[in-house]
Amino acid sequence: MWLVTPKQMQELDRRTIQENKVPGITLMERAGTGVVTHLLQHYGSPKGKRVVVFCGKGNNGGDGFVVARLLQEKKALLKVIMMTPYQELGKDAKTMYRRFTQKAKPSQIFVQPNEEKLKSLTHNAHLLIDGLLGTGLSSSVRDPYTTAIETINASPAYRVGIDIPSGLDSESGSTMGVAVKADLTVTFGCPKIGLYVGDAIDQVGYIEIVDIGIPEAYIKDLEPQTQLLSQALIRPMIPPRLPSSHKGTFGHAGIVAGSPGKAGAPALAALGALRIGTGLVTVATPETVTPIVESKLLEIMSQGLPETPEHLLGLEAYSALQSFCQNTSALGFGPGMGISPSTTELLSNLLPQLEVPCVLDADALNNLVCHLDIFSHIQQLPVLTPHPGEMARLLADSSSRTINKDRIVVARSFATQYHVILVLKGANTIIANPLGQIAICPTGNAGMASAGMGDVLTGMITGLLAQGLSSWDAAQAGVYIHGLAGDLAASSMGEPGLIASDVISAIPHALTHILSGQKKRNLSL
Repeated sequence: MWLVTPKQMQELDRRTIQENKVPGITLMERAGTGVVTHLLQHYGSPKGKRVVVFCGKGNNGGDGFVVARLLQEKKALLKVIMMTPYQELGKDAKTMYRRFTQKAKPSQIFVQPNEEKLKSLTHNAHLLIDGLLGTGLSSSVRDPYTTAIETINASPAYRVGIDIPSGLDSESGSTMGVAVKADLTVTFGCPKIGLYVGDAIDQVGYIEIVDIGIPEAYIKDLEPQTQLLSQALIRPMIPPRLPSSHKGTFGHAGIVAGSPGKAGAPALAALGALRIGTGLVTVATPETVTPIVESKLLEIMSQGLPETPEHLLGLEAYSALQSFCQNTSALGFGPGMGISPSTTELLSNLLPQLEVPCVLDADALNNLVCHLDIFSHIQQLPVLTPHPGEMARLLADSSSRTINKDRIVVARSFATQYHVILVLKGANTIIANPLGQIAICPTGNAGMASAGMGDVLTGMITGLLAQGLSSWDAAQAGVYIHGLAGDLAASSMGEPGLIASDVISAIPHALTHILSGQKKRNLSL
């Protein structure tokens, strides 16, 4: 599913209206109907519920009038707050206002109420519908909209954003002064990039997408570069398991990782690789760490490697590691590896020699912060999986906060410059390739903000590479399935206290979930 900028969505609307001859009010009617449909799914019947609909002067307000009319038909106890007089409404919004007022009573409509009146209208509401500003916002929110948004946020009512919560930039996801905090956002046509990045991650609640009839050909003409991962997209990437399959069919993943005190990291990565369906998994780790790793793993092989006096992997392991790599289908480097000049030298010499694809995570990246050019000398397109702190170290002059301000730009720039697949981890993980294409992952939850989750992801992507997926497909599938496994684990255990091994246990369920075509409630994907 493609994500678009506000300008691109405006162009899609224009072409649909002018070239496909679909009236704007028809699109508006479809949008409002979609909002009510999803509201019923998430909230239930509005009958007898106190509902307040906020309507601005543009198309977002017009959608609000459609929602108001439909909710009134469903016996909601309705009030409509208009932020502008009828004369200042847009053309299509005026049409929807007239349709609403055919059956509404004048006492239900409040035009430009002051702050005190806003509070009295909303203080005991069950539902608040935000049709204030929409995707056309280009500058900071000003009064009276500021007061309206603050009033909405102060209410304990269930809040629904039409197209995008008012006050959010629909391209960057940043808050334009103040923004509605929604429980549900129903967006139209193509979802907007700004729903999935920046401040929006904490503001939009559940996202639902309504098809309002934008021709697919018009979307393709835009040549969009950003897509939202979905089950439909990931399903064909999962390797089929024929009755004649054997363990050799599904590859051999090598995990090069671990150091004293960090033996859990390679174990988690190895289990992630095995659970994603890899036939064989071997952990290559310093000799003194091997017994600890072996004590944690039953189905996974290990190989102890010569180590430095600090018990890390260095040039002492180069020859043995060369041989080890030749017997694998894919390799994952970094979890718990430790940092040292000798480790840096080992990686610098080894990585350009690899004939199989690899994933570089954690300390593999930390060891190479001064050797970024090596990435473009790796024979097969490498997958890098930094979290924002590691990304900041790779860029030397950045901080995690800077990275998080515009993760799409950061990821795209790095991937194209250094010819890598970049997985920039975090809420709604960003994946970028050297062509400048971006994929955003909607799966995952706050319970996954826990130690070891990244190690599991490294193993999963390595395992998918070992099974023959391309670097781009393995990164997308690994990230999506990892997040979905976390969501499934959280659905049964809750988010607080979720740990990496819970996610590992849920990986087979996530695979089954995708292959069976089940929808995960509230993701619409």
